[in-house]
Amino acid sequence: MTKIAVQIYEIQDPWEAENMIELGVDHLGSVILNEEDWKVSSIKETVRLTEGTAAKNSLLPLFNTPDNVFRVLEYYNPHIIHFCETLTNEHGKAIPYTDLIGFQQSVREKFQHIKIMRSIPINIAGKQNGVPTLEIAKDFEPVSDYFLTDTWLGREPVEGFIGITGKTCDWDVARELVRSSSIPVFLAGGMSPENIYEGVKAVRPFGVDSCTNTNATTQDGNPIRFKKDFDKVKKFVEEAQRAVWH
Repeated sequence: MTKIAVQIYEIQDPWEAENMIELGVDHLGSVILNEEDWKVSSIKETVRLTEGTAAKNSLLPLFNTPDNVFRVLEYYNPHIIHFCETLTNEHGKAIPYTDLIGFQQSVREKFQHIKIMRSIPINIAGKQNGVPTLEIAKDFEPVSDYFLTDTWLGREPVEGFIGITGKTCDWDVARELVRSSSIPVFLAGGMSPENIYEGVKAVRPFGVDSCTNTNATTQDGNPIRFKKDFDKVKKFVEEAQRAVWH
């Protein structure tokens, strides 16, 4: 591999999207927060901005009502739809997800040109009792085009959805997922400009993803949602690519 795909969330407006593309970001991730007000003109323009470029857009709805997701896909027409529902209970045991697999299959049949990304839970680094990551991935693999690793904490910041923890997942398990999966895997979960080099070297994923740790921060150091720090993104891209070259 001579280049690794870099995905950055949460890009919600075209001005930031333009800057991300200039910095070498390959996938621009946007989040639809509200099932009632899912038509967001700035996100529509962000998705459209990738047309005619090498960049792809990824759309993550924080809801999975089939009819509403179908409307979202028809309206935005993204390159990728990203699903990140919680797949385990607070003890790390898999919960029933047959309906989610069936839903992804229906998306695939109805929107054949749109790729599907599925977040797969991985235990936080250093925790002994893990979640059944590889088993879950095997079940979702036939109806997914990409996997994205994400850190399981037991309780997610957004109830019902995994992600935006800012915490690092277990890279040993992530590496096993990369080795066992027949579809490309993005390494996510606590990835930052400071640890992405080591993460890529350890896991050897197809791509990498960052949200929380490339955000701008308050004076107290707390991340600001939906606002990127361009210097952090630039370093993240450079360090990810450096890990591939070395």
